[in-house]
Amino acid sequence: MNLNRSALLIGATGLVGAYVKREISQNSDYENLTTFVRKQTTETQPKLNEVKIDFDKMSDYKEHFKVDDLFVCLGTTKKKAGTQENFRKVDFDYVVEAARLAKENGVTRIAVVSAIGADENSRFFYNHVKGEMEKAVSAIGIPSTYFFRPSLLLGDREEFRLGERIGEVLGTAIQPVLRGKLKKYRSVHGQTVAKAMVRFLKDGRNGVHIVESDLIAKIGDL
Repeated sequence: MNLNRSALLIGATGLVGAYVKREISQNSDYENLTTFVRKQTTETQPKLNEVKIDFDKMSDYKEHFKVDDLFVCLGTTKKKAGTQENFRKVDFDYVVEAARLAKENGVTRIAVVSAIGADENSRFFYNHVKGEMEKAVSAIGIPSTYFFRPSLLLGDREEFRLGERIGEVLGTAIQPVLRGKLKKYRSVHGQTVAKAMVRFLKDGRNGVHIVESDLIAKIGDL
């Protein structure tokens, strides 16, 4: 991988996105990093170019897609979104639009946070949308496309989510019994996911790659 690469990160304020921002900021392979945010923050660092955007008008900011690598860490919950339509807008529409704009601007590598169980044929709405997103992004044809499917995410969030906090406790408790084929259902830390995303994209093999949670944990913890 060439040094002095540039990256665009979408979803920098989420759990995984915040860790991706940290990883890229500390990685000597990257000369600069652009992040899209809804609200401007006070963070300043040499590599960082923070851009406040209207996500419903992402094409208005297409000049910022002239980078080497794209990291997409967008995602919401059905409860926070309020409706299935709003959920789909964030987890499908925004992600696919970002990939489309990246392709138009010559981006050759993309890393997208998906979810364990993503399947366009799933009866579960969440998994169904994630599966459709993977299919749509794959069809855009960015040479090196990676989808990361983490299990239950651990880490410090900006907002408190009771359901996810309970899930963390239960998930940690049953970790020892999740072995063999069940290993991919073990909870994984957001920082581990971020490390894996950066490392896999550095390798940047051509094709579409699905990275399940157990492999995320293995590579991210190296």
